[in-house]
Amino acid sequence: MFFQWLKRYLPRSLYGRAALILLVPILTLQIVISVSFVQRYYEDVTRQMTRSVILELEYLLQIADAAPDAVTAFRQAAAVGTPLGLTITLPAPETRADDSRDFYDLSGRAMIKTLHDSIPAIGPVDLSTPREVTLRIATSQGDMQVSFDRTRVSASNPHQLLVMIAVLGLLLMLIAYIFLRNQLRPIRQLALAATEYGKGRIQPYRPSGAAEVRTAGAAFLDMRNRIERQAQTRTLMLSGISHDLRTPLTRMRLGLSLIDDPEAEPLRRDLDDMQHMLDAFLDFIRADASDALEPTDTVALVEQVVSDARRAGQAATLLAVEGNNPGPVPLRPLAIRRALDNLIGNALRYGGQADLTLSFSERTIRISVEDDGPGIPPDQREEALKPFSRLDPARNQDLGSGVGLGLAIVADIARAHGGVLRLGDSAALGGLRADLVLAR
Repeated sequence: MFFQWLKRYLPRSLYGRAALILLVPILTLQIVISVSFVQRYYEDVTRQMTRSVILELEYLLQIADAAPDAVTAFRQAAAVGTPLGLTITLPAPETRADDSRDFYDLSGRAMIKTLHDSIPAIGPVDLSTPREVTLRIATSQGDMQVSFDRTRVSASNPHQLLVMIAVLGLLLMLIAYIFLRNQLRPIRQLALAATEYGKGRIQPYRPSGAAEVRTAGAAFLDMRNRIERQAQTRTLMLSGISHDLRTPLTRMRLGLSLIDDPEAEPLRRDLDDMQHMLDAFLDFIRADASDALEPTDTVALVEQVVSDARRAGQAATLLAVEGNNPGPVPLRPLAIRRALDNLIGNALRYGGQADLTLSFSERTIRISVEDDGPGIPPDQREEALKPFSRLDPARNQDLGSGVGLGLAIVADIARAHGGVLRLGDSAALGGLRADLVLAR
């Protein structure tokens, strides 16, 4: 449970986690040294120096106790204390009734404890004045106040070791960061190239860095080149299929047009179905093969698709554009048009209205198409995105032939742009809501 809670606050980037790995040991080492060594060392030094002052304070106490009156006690104690750097006040003025020191004054705590343990007659010790110690001693002539320089009981410049540790720690962290950055940069470049390729964009990349990173980079380049070769081979194959199959279909259509016989009408319908199925297959296999990435104004593209649909007599409407328009974004405009045409056609195939909404976020572009049709049950939505999938008859009844590739083509185009196609319920129209999410 604790580790699950801790994960939420840990950095997610590789640089952040590397910095954490670098900082935690160094900071832990500094804290341990400061607490276990520095504190003990300076407390021990403070105790030793305090004991030397205790001898002088005991001598002053003896002089004050042996004097016949307070005036004589003050004069004799001052005569002895002044050469020793001790300021004597007798009788002592009213001061605080308890010890006073800063909470971070560790050596002061050790000094006060040593004074009280060695001379029970010592009263409150005041360390609130910088670089000065003021204390009260109960004598037979009344309370006597003694003040002296703090440096007599504390090590001079006790912070030097801490400063040295901090400076050396920062220097080591800087050196380690430089080496670490050189090791992380190739990983970051590989991640960037893979991310861009996932969005359908080819980022120039050259393997570098450690041997393992170079191996991973070379494997990524081999994979990317193999996929690109397969895409090129698919494009060439499609060109051949398109030419080889369309030509005999055209001849068959021309031959049937010359036959004036009612019995030839079923053959014409079969030929139209074959043409429709062939076009659907080619659209699915081709996806974005014939389309190149180019800066595209998404708003203008969606508005043009909706305008074309309305000119064709389709009830398509662009309701709203939400978020800040980032301007031209690298997209495959023909593929996006094909995806939107499929979504609008699918909406109007099963409903009478198609409403579009375009939304921009920091990382994505979402185009939503809603209809007033019967929708798709939640347990069948994943199946609906698979190629050649046709749902229950309630959604396909009396709607003509189809091969079940419309949504699969849109999902393939979304993946080619580093996005996804999501299906849900339309809150406004009650039918299906299809969200085409594209990575920016």
